[in-house]
Amino acid sequence: MLAAMTATAAEPKTALVIHGGAGFVPKDALSDADRRDVHATLNRALDAGNRILQDGGSALDAVEAAVLVLEESPRFNAGKGAVFNAKGGHELDASIMEGHTRRAGAVAGVTTVRNPIRLARAVMEYSPHVMLAGDGAEAFADTRPKLERVPNMWFDTDHRRRALEKAQREEASKSGARPLEDDAPKYFGTVGAVALDKQGHIAAATSTGGMTNKKWGRVGDAPIIGAGTWADERCGVSGTGWGEYYIRSAAAHDICARVAYRGDSLQAAAEEVINKVIPAMGGDGGAIALDREGNIAMPFNSGSMFRGWVRPDGSRGTAIHEDEPAR
Repeated sequence: MLAAMTATAAEPKTALVIHGGAGFVPKDALSDADRRDVHATLNRALDAGNRILQDGGSALDAVEAAVLVLEESPRFNAGKGAVFNAKGGHELDASIMEGHTRRAGAVAGVTTVRNPIRLARAVMEYSPHVMLAGDGAEAFADTRPKLERVPNMWFDTDHRRRALEKAQREEASKSGARPLEDDAPKYFGTVGAVALDKQGHIAAATSTGGMTNKKWGRVGDAPIIGAGTWADERCGVSGTGWGEYYIRSAAAHDICARVAYRGDSLQAAAEEVINKVIPAMGGDGGAIALDREGNIAMPFNSGSMFRGWVRPDGSRGTAIHEDEPAR
């Protein structure tokens, strides 16, 4: 009996947490069908990542698999559902990081790669660099024949087109230019995942289409290691919010640094950065975080955050709004 109890106690922990973006989505803005589809998609992403973890696979493979599901869904601002930039096209960003090795890969402003998270991983594994952008990232993608390519219009969706038209009407109605801090955020739907595998390793990944009506090749926090994505041997984070503020606060790294250097709990560290540091600067959003004990934190201050989780004890759920019971 004692031997059995010891073996059970030593069972390796796995955990997975995902997000489909933070932002203000009123409850009445989602029909019952919309809500069911969002929860179903989040569950498919959890299934994809958790299956790998339960089979003894790596956290790196798990976060890539979960993000791939979300990139393929038009519900989220990544891959197929990416927002439009000011020119009516799509510029996609993604990053991935393996905690125990600190290997990382990122891409910014890519336009023809169907799954940017796969390209980010290829940058990590097959290039000498961490981040590639624009034409250079596309040229590197040409060297990886297994990466699926699509015309830029493949990422189009009607609801993102309407969002662009609305944003441009609002912009045209302004009496004069206003500073960035006064503009309402339009970052809804960035996706991400953080996983802990049976080897005790953590990985994190994030993918996004950026902000609706973005200009001048704008790049947010999602592909920036330490801002929107971070993983080390203790902690992993994927952010979702107003990227300029996540960059300025090095939000993802700051959460894990508080765990490593101050001994903060994961929850305390994530709450402090997301709900105090970033709002004090004028930003908002959310994050998902996971530590090597399998603890999960999912703070947000934007009214809603599409999210899902599988804890070490096997319990799981998905949610959208703060006071919504987990499904």
